[in-house]
Amino acid sequence: MLSLARASHPLATPFRIARGVRTSADVVVATIHDGARTGRGEAMPLARYGQDVDGAIAEAGALADAFGTGLDRRGLLERLPPGAARNALDCALWDLESQRQGLSVANLLGQPGPLPALASVQTVGIDTPERMAASARTLAHLGQVKIKVDASDPAAQIRAVRSALPTARLIVDANESWTLDLLHAMQPVLAEARIDMLEQPLPAGEDDALLGFESVVRLCADESCHVAADLPRLHGRYRMVNIKLDKTGGLTAALELLDAARAQGFGVMVGCMISSSLAIAPAWHVARHAEFIDLDGPLWLSDDHPGGTVMRDGLLQPPAPELWGGGLRATGAATA
Repeated sequence: MLSLARASHPLATPFRIARGVRTSADVVVATIHDGARTGRGEAMPLARYGQDVDGAIAEAGALADAFGTGLDRRGLLERLPPGAARNALDCALWDLESQRQGLSVANLLGQPGPLPALASVQTVGIDTPERMAASARTLAHLGQVKIKVDASDPAAQIRAVRSALPTARLIVDANESWTLDLLHAMQPVLAEARIDMLEQPLPAGEDDALLGFESVVRLCADESCHVAADLPRLHGRYRMVNIKLDKTGGLTAALELLDAARAQGFGVMVGCMISSSLAIAPAWHVARHAEFIDLDGPLWLSDDHPGGTVMRDGLLQPPAPELWGGGLRATGAATA
């Protein structure tokens, strides 16, 4: 039996990117019951792609009868397109399979357990350069930090964070807000600030402008890369791809994208939306293979699930196995 619900997680502080400000994470939670066990998955519908929670619930709910007749993860890939609805369902199926077999998802994938702690970035959101520098100083204990920028004054934004964090590895995310002219103009600044990687400077669909462009830092496709089938058109434009389960439509497709990206010579970053640890737990199984990891979504929340991921000693600690994919569901474990 399939059940679907909306959950809203207030943020401790507003999260600003080039497309706007978020004060809560509104997600869809899928729960699949087989009579004895329950699998759960969480996904964030993306307004950038015309998705919302109500639409994702309706899209996923249309398959309720199919789950009653044994719809599996491979069949799900054929029935729904990439997106939040498929992500919630796919992750719920992984969680359910883990419990049925009494094995963690890591074991099902042939990966060693327990899950490792990860050197994830934390994000400095868009603000005045002075406030961004102040936010960056609170992250001085980390080795890697991500800077959100827009087109208003990215040079000042980047320099402010670099001045506050003279030794950290920095990546920059423009969220499609730049033009090709601005990208050209920013090359000296990116070099001066020793930026490791730049995410999605141009709007998706304008990638052809990057053909022949020699960037001083690696460019990473985010909004331009959803699934493995997107990779051929990214060659010669990007050197890295950002894998997010809300874009791929679940862990199954994310693992396919991971394998294809590595086979085709792309570097890999794993990202997330602002979400709870229920959504982050599946991404761990991709992130453990990535060069850059951006799974700080739950750290923005005012209240996460018990047993959720936390930052300790500069490393992101994995969620408790009882939350998702650990091969068991403890009595009284957190539910969304």
